[in-house]
Formats: sequence, C-alpha cells, structure tokens
Amino acid sequence: MTKNAKAPKSNPNQRLLKIVESFPRVSVAVLADLVADEFIYGEIARVSREAPVLILKHRERTVVPGAGANAIYNLADLGVNVLPVGIVGDDEPGRLLLKAFRQKHIPISGIIKIKGRSTVTKTRILAGQTHSSRQQVVRIDREPENGLDPHTTRELVLAANQYARAADALLVSDYGYGAATPDILNTLRRKNSLNGMAVTLDSRYRMLEYTGITAATPNEPEVEEALKIKIGADTDRLYAAGKSILQKMKMDSLLITRGRHGMVSFGRGTAPVEIPIHGTDDVADVTGAGDTVIATFTAALAAGADAEDAARLANYAGGIVVMKRGTATVSAEELRNCLMTDKN
Repeated sequence: MTKNAKAPKSNPNQRLLKIVESFPRVSVAVLADLVADEFIYGEIARVSREAPVLILKHRERTVVPGAGANAIYNLADLGVNVLPVGIVGDDEPGRLLLKAFRQKHIPISGIIKIKGRSTVTKTRILAGQTHSSRQQVVRIDREPENGLDPHTTRELVLAANQYARAADALLVSDYGYGAATPDILNTLRRKNSLNGMAVTLDSRYRMLEYTGITAATPNEPEVEEALKIKIGADTDRLYAAGKSILQKMKMDSLLITRGRHGMVSFGRGTAPVEIPIHGTDDVADVTGAGDTVIATFTAALAAGADAEDAARLANYAGGIVVMKRGTATVSAEELRNCLMTDKN
C-alpha cells in the first residue's frame, strides 16, 4: 500500500454478519400457539343493493403460517434448525400448516394433531381495484371453543422436553390459545429440560406471569397493558417501564419494539439503548413483524450474541419484513445483503 493510499473501510456490521453466518449451526426449540393466517383477495365490483357494503370478485386465496407458526417459519428461513412444539386441528388450515412446515424441512413430530379441534385461523379479507394496492376491510377469527385437556398438555410437555434438550435456546410464543403457557414452561424447568439455555418470550396477554425468562420482546402497547400505564411520547416513562419489567421478571434483557420509533434494548445494570428503525417508516404491512423480531433475536442469542447485538439484528430483520405485504419472513440472504449495504 502506498503512503497516501487509504486503508479499505471495514463493514461496521461485520460482527452481525458473523452471527448470521452461524445460524445453520444453531438449534432453537419453539413452544408456540400455531395459527393459520388466511388472506382472501377480492376486486371491488360495486356496492351491494342489499346493504351499504362492497361486493368483491374473488381473485386469490392464500394460507400461511401465523403467530407462533410464523416465528417458526422465520427461524427456518434464517437457516436455523427449528424444533416446533404446538397444536393443530384435523382441518384444512391445520393440514396446510403442516404442509408448509414439510416444504421447509421443519420437523413436525412435536406438533400434536387433535381430532375434532379447529386450528386457530385468522381470515383477512382485502379489497382493491385492478393494479392497485389492496386494503384490509375485515378480519374473521376462528378459535377452538374449549381449552386443552390434561392428556394433550402432557403430550406437549413430553415433546417440548425432548426438543429443548436438543436445542441451544427455547422460544415461547404465547398468543393465549393454550399451547404455550407459564405452567408448561415451569414443568419443563422442574424436569431440568432447559439446562441454563436462553429462554425468550413473546406473550400477548400475560407476560408478567412468566418466571425464569432470559429475555422478552414486547411491543409498547403490551408493556402499557402489563403495567397498566400510558407511555405516549414520555421517554422517561418508557425507560422506567422497561426497568420495572426487567426487575419484576428478573430477566437478563428486554427489547421493547415501538413501531416507527424503533426499539429500546434494556439490560441489567446498563443504560437503555435506543435503536432507530431500519429503513423507511412508510411501511407496507406490520402483520407478523413481532414474530420476525423474536425469531431473529432468539437465533442471535442462541448463536452467542449479546442482547444488544441480537436487538440490532432483530431491528434489521423487522425493517425488512414490514416492507412486505401480508404475513412474511426474512431470509438469511436478505439479512446478509441488508447488513452489507447498510453503512450506518
């Protein structure tokens, strides 16, 4: 190199790139509420004479993994060896979920199929004109009427026990449908299934009921609901809320997602770290973005990353996925390309 030549600049994301490269050597067990996300697309034809509603001409229907199933799908697309535990019914949505997993070479022996039970299905109907973007006009949720019986719960515990022992981390995706609960996690802990591994949590309605969690990734409204407060634009209140949850749950770290305001990473004995949103805040669709965030965050922890690097990697993944329509995933290749081209 000549005297006046400049040394090549190293990529500031080199450390994060190495984490992504290690994903194929990582295994993550997932205890999850499995949901089928159904999208029905229609072209607006006219307004009905029967009622002031749109008449849509059916154009397309897709069914993709949602909720905990979407977190599983994201892990698979990141190249992680994912080991899912959950429940589906013996209906078409359940069969389509299992088919989707098989296509990604995701093992399904830990997924219990229950005769006569409905797979949780969220149907979104989207309307638009030809060659225009489609807007969601209504969502219909189909859920089982009854909870899980003791026999099914025992089967879940057995499957989770087997998979957790073969994994580097456990992700708990609790949407309130019974397959991922504090009681099941506590049983796994009593069986010494976790062996000090990282346990991450995404719980919609009962985050504070969990104990022994390594990290959680709630969004801001979930934090507000858990603590019965309103954060708004008050940064001090946000920081206090994060510290409170960290202490109440005795976790190592906490990642609060804030939509277009980015994320805030909290750790024991360290100052909160604000992470600005990656990319534009003019998002296409936030459906399932939280599943992408916790999947990436968990994969990074399992690969040996610290909480802040895991949060930054999850922020990149979240920024990519919200630019896609519907329930979507982020691939390892997309994440690598993003990290290599971003110089911030």
